[in-house]
Amino acid sequence: MKREGSYLGLPEDVSARARRGRGRSTGLEQWLLRRLREAMGNPAVRVTLWDGYTAGEPGARGQPTLVIGDRSALWRLLTNPGLNFGDDYSAGRLNVEGSLTALLEAVYRARPNPADSTLAYRLAFSRRLRRRPNSLAGSRGNIHHHYDIGNDFYRMWLDPDMAYTCAYYPQPDMDLGAAQRAKMEHICRKLRLRPGQTVVEAGCGWGGLSRYMASHHGVRVAAYNISPQQITYARQRAQADGLDHRIDYIEDDYRNIRGDYDAFVSVGMLEHVGPEHFGELGAVIRRCLKPAGLGLIHSIGQNCSEPMNAWVEKRIFPGAYPPTLAEMTTIFEPNELTVLDVENLRLHYARTLQHWLERFEGRRDDVRQMFDEKFVRAWRLYLAASIANFSTGWLQLFQVAFTGARNNALPESRAHLYQNGPSFQAHG
Repeated sequence: MKREGSYLGLPEDVSARARRGRGRSTGLEQWLLRRLREAMGNPAVRVTLWDGYTAGEPGARGQPTLVIGDRSALWRLLTNPGLNFGDDYSAGRLNVEGSLTALLEAVYRARPNPADSTLAYRLAFSRRLRRRPNSLAGSRGNIHHHYDIGNDFYRMWLDPDMAYTCAYYPQPDMDLGAAQRAKMEHICRKLRLRPGQTVVEAGCGWGGLSRYMASHHGVRVAAYNISPQQITYARQRAQADGLDHRIDYIEDDYRNIRGDYDAFVSVGMLEHVGPEHFGELGAVIRRCLKPAGLGLIHSIGQNCSEPMNAWVEKRIFPGAYPPTLAEMTTIFEPNELTVLDVENLRLHYARTLQHWLERFEGRRDDVRQMFDEKFVRAWRLYLAASIANFSTGWLQLFQVAFTGARNNALPESRAHLYQNGPSFQAHG
């Protein structure tokens, strides 16, 4: 059965009303357009109204242009750009001539620092939605909204292991599948996994990392996740690969983790926890990690604390928040956990997202058949905006390795990460 884009809460078609809102733009509308562009920092893009009026000087060949399709879309953009840009692009009332990613990168590069922002900037960018709670009940609803769209949808454009987190490119020409395997090996080396050890994974996605740890490093894994569709897929894959005796996929919240483990790992879950729950997560790690155990948290982050974009919060990732490094330390400091290593893979995520967007566009007709055109445009915007956020430095990708405060059985260098050649070649 075809699912409409309204599955994500996207607005209904407003094209008839939009057609009635066209006509010659007024002097006031043209002035407001110029002011909006100034508030955005005068990015290297052109903005054109429905009647051809353009703000912005002609730039280099190929400079992207934002086309506002009707006066209602202009006023909506002026009153709440954080939400309405995404909604109206999804509905086709805003269009881009040229590269959508390039347009967004230009906007983000010109964006003033929030600490130095003017009143005009705050009016243009600061309207945010209150983040949905990540309580035990709230987390299930938030995760269902994004991850339970359907395994068939994600299978179209993810790699064969269904990894939906930042890949690692020790060689820049690697394909997506090889880069995802390199990421998993890189994590395993940071955890110094050895055969027979036990690992707990908080937020296991479709189970790719658990399968890799079990098959390539001989460990036993307890993997927690609250997405029913992901857990079902992970169990089926583990059984098909003959790994179900080594991996226990548990449909439950990270707060309910029990047992003692040699390693703790969480990849792409912290963004869904929320800083108000970091203390709970730290207590879980302290409770379940053996004194000489090692841990790693892999998470989208940011340098300056800001709420998630209103459109992403409402339509794509409810309850999500990328923490700063300072906020992440509240997981470790009160719980006698010592940070060993911090690595930033920001540009690796930009490349990962570029691969995802290319693969998504290659299957857009299939996605349209599964959902509708609004859904295709919404996810194109989400992926392109994510590329722009990472490539311009507004988002980061932190890998933080840690251990118990009294553990002295530590390597004296980082040689274990790179011995026997590049990590992506270690196990074929």
